[in-house]
Amino acid sequence: MHWLYNIAIHGYNATICALSPFYRKARLWRDGRKDLFAQMRQTIDHSRPIIWIHAASLGEFEQGRPIIEKIRAERAEYQILLTFFSPSGYQVRKDYQGAHYIFYLPIDTESYAREFIYIVKPQIAIFIKYEFWLNTLAYLRQCNIRTFIVSAIFRPSSIFFRRYGGLWREALKTFETIFVQDKRSKELLSTIGYNNVIVAGDTRFDRVIQRAATVKKLDFIEQFITSAPIFVAGSTWRDDEELLIRLINDNSAIKFIIAPHEIDNNRIDKLIDSIKGGAVRYTKATGETKEYQVMILDTIGILSSVYQYADFAYIGGGFGVGIHNILEAATFGVPIAFGPNYHKFKEAHELIELKGAQSISNYSELSSWFSNLRDNETLRLEACKVSKEYTLKHKGATELFFTTLFSK
Repeated sequence: MHWLYNIAIHGYNATICALSPFYRKARLWRDGRKDLFAQMRQTIDHSRPIIWIHAASLGEFEQGRPIIEKIRAERAEYQILLTFFSPSGYQVRKDYQGAHYIFYLPIDTESYAREFIYIVKPQIAIFIKYEFWLNTLAYLRQCNIRTFIVSAIFRPSSIFFRRYGGLWREALKTFETIFVQDKRSKELLSTIGYNNVIVAGDTRFDRVIQRAATVKKLDFIEQFITSAPIFVAGSTWRDDEELLIRLINDNSAIKFIIAPHEIDNNRIDKLIDSIKGGAVRYTKATGETKEYQVMILDTIGILSSVYQYADFAYIGGGFGVGIHNILEAATFGVPIAFGPNYHKFKEAHELIELKGAQSISNYSELSSWFSNLRDNETLRLEACKVSKEYTLKHKGATELFFTTLFSK
């Protein structure tokens, strides 16, 4: 089976390289790994021990960030080396000041995995949530490097619990401790003989609470908003926007802020043209903006701060592969709606059950959810309270991991 994995890895690499002339993401993925080992050799200083932290992309980085910053603040004897697999994480955070070194993770061939570990020489390796690269984990195991996974979540359908998942079950032996989000994950792992598991929760709660506590005011947003209620729609896709356009045009007394998941100028132009009450791009919002009903966030990095102004929130992605981060809104105490594809997200299930959030499948359901909250302030405030208290209740995963990591 291992040879099949290696063939698949080489095939994946070849496919990305073949697509790179036509797709920007593929090109960034390929180019970011050129001369990677030479760059690492020239840059890394081994005068202090290294903790290597790996995040697949931007979302996993945000989960790992509380850990990075706590290590940086309280264990200054260590250097932190951060890796990303995806360009969407690396490109946004390549200049992040919390890590001493930031690189792409090389493709997981046997030789590259060996070379990467040889150059980095990490004393500790930490994986955020997932990405089980078999060759890299095997070499960490061979070198007896302390290795952990944080905020992991396991489901019965995962490859670890399938008849042909032996290689992945073997890979789990690499981890000194597996920190999982919920009891179900711990129970599943126990069925295949893994009991080195701690239910710690999700470090994303610590991150969103931290961000909410230090959030800064945004002048352009404050110039846009008036006394009208504010509806923030984050990480939206085309299917989400088709529903939101109708909601906007049916609610002229409400101000809307929309943050598309991808900054596609043609799509944003069509979105603006569809809005009767007028819309302005954030990057072109010069002078008076109160006259507009809608602001489009055509920039990256401010959405999580914009939620501080929200009276209602909609999170995109639920009509596609899955919803985006709902905790960024929940931490500000906002009632939340999202599309039907939320089933892999524990916090979505729990907030729905607590009545802090609702899943919608069509415009009628979205309009009904919104109008009920808009017209019943008591109901809206109850949902706000649920969202806020939910995030506060689940903090502490970072502290538990940190204490366990340095107790030995």
